[in-house]
Amino acid sequence: MSKGPGKTTTQFFQLGSEAEPFVFASGESLPGITLAYEMYGKLNAKKSNAILLFHALSGSQHAAGRTEEVDGVGERWTEDVKAGWWDMFVGPGKALDTNRYCVICANYLGGCYGSSGPASINPATGKPYGSSFPAVLSIDVVKSQIALLDHLGIEQLHAVIGTSIGGLLALNLATVFPERVRIVMPVATGLRTTVLSRLTLFEQVMAIENDPHFNGGDYYEGEAPEYGLALARMISHKTFVHLDAIEKRASSTVSQANGHLSWYQVGHNVESYMLYQGKKFVKRFDANSYLRIINMWLRYDPLRDAGVENYEQLFARSTAAGHHYLVFSIDSDFCFYPEEQAEMVLALEKAKTSSMHITVHSGKGHDSFLLEPELYTPHLVYTLEGRWKKGSLDGETTVLEVE
Repeated sequence: MSKGPGKTTTQFFQLGSEAEPFVFASGESLPGITLAYEMYGKLNAKKSNAILLFHALSGSQHAAGRTEEVDGVGERWTEDVKAGWWDMFVGPGKALDTNRYCVICANYLGGCYGSSGPASINPATGKPYGSSFPAVLSIDVVKSQIALLDHLGIEQLHAVIGTSIGGLLALNLATVFPERVRIVMPVATGLRTTVLSRLTLFEQVMAIENDPHFNGGDYYEGEAPEYGLALARMISHKTFVHLDAIEKRASSTVSQANGHLSWYQVGHNVESYMLYQGKKFVKRFDANSYLRIINMWLRYDPLRDAGVENYEQLFARSTAAGHHYLVFSIDSDFCFYPEEQAEMVLALEKAKTSSMHITVHSGKGHDSFLLEPELYTPHLVYTLEGRWKKGSLDGETTVLEVE
């Protein structure tokens, strides 16, 4: 396979001012926000070859290549995030071929990798925003990235791709701003927040909120709520990685030296593996940003944002705009179960929206979309090249299975 983009650099986009503040869906506002983003490949003369990529929960703007540091992020930019999270998919000759397309990925508003978030400095106080940073909804993230596209002179995306909760944002963009995109690719995602997801997410909220160092979100001048954030990550990690894969990885995990809790002594490799994942995560992520993104997931409502009453009306917008959807399911996914993509495809069919549904057979669970480019690349390339147009019928869904 061809090499990736090599050395890469994060850029920054400033939006808003005292005179024209950025207004959140909640009604709160900030006099200005920053978005951290990276671009791979070049825009063509018509600026019609752009692909916008929405990252997963703990991802960043750094999708490909290697970025050694990001201004203002400091020690949080650990070795774990210096390599692009979708490097196996983005680059010359890869699924998102940078010889043909310009790929753009931005850190979410509310994040902690260079975009404005709770850890950013409030110019009015000279201290981090902390608890005063507004709640962020998916439509806030989408509107901020639409502003970035405007800044770059991109009127219409060739495609928008969203992985995991990034898929929720891709659906938001396609249905609130249907004229801004042609192809929509939701990968291992859903239409709504299910009851099971809601319970798992609320457990993570409780883990962070109940850390004795959380202090309502104003902890930057003291100890960070590392225990709560580590526990939240452990709760989520078991939905990202298939249990068989966890057991296999745990067999090679070095036992945690300080394996004592208050009373309980860690006594199994799986426990040691999860402790390791939690401890590693707190070095690279901010608890307040984690809460903002989880809150966004819990409050996700594409019907509200699009001003419609049901999913058929929602996707009627895509039908009218001539969108084509490529929907990926992973049969071993415990985070966004395959039934969730089936629900999405049924809604697309009812709205007579052109779509293709791919089921990937993998033993790696939700993380398959990060680790197995060979299962996704042929279908991404096929769709991006527009080959689905030949012989397609309005509202027809093509269903394929991939091994």
